[in-house]
Amino acid sequence: MTTKHADKSTTFNKKTNTGLTHLVNSTRFSLAGLKSAFRHESAFRQELMAFALLLPSGVYLSSSLGQAVGLLCACCLVLSVELLNSAVEAAIDRIGTEYHELSKLAKDYGSAAVMISLAMVGIVWAYIVFEALSTSQ
Repeated sequence: MTTKHADKSTTFNKKTNTGLTHLVNSTRFSLAGLKSAFRHESAFRQELMAFALLLPSGVYLSSSLGQAVGLLCACCLVLSVELLNSAVEAAIDRIGTEYHELSKLAKDYGSAAVMISLAMVGIVWAYIVFEALSTSQ
């Protein structure tokens, strides 16, 4: 159950937001987050485009279902980390847009997490390609 406030925001009554209602609300919020990330975050769109190329080639070259699933999981991890990084950036920007060393650190840490997850995708994809090339000889 939601309560409308004068500023048009809603809050949930946690006692009644359980079971199927909670599942429906959580799904709705998650889809809204994905839609917003696609619309407003260029890095999210770029990663989706990169994975649209990497995943089919990786699946085609993979020698096992485990390799294909590993690549898919690594790609999903990147998107998850990118969403968390965007959430940190939005929260920092909500606090204030003026420069502050702690704000910079928070944003830099989020960016580093994305870079590490992207490196993981690169390693998994390179392993699949390397194994495919070494077994074809």
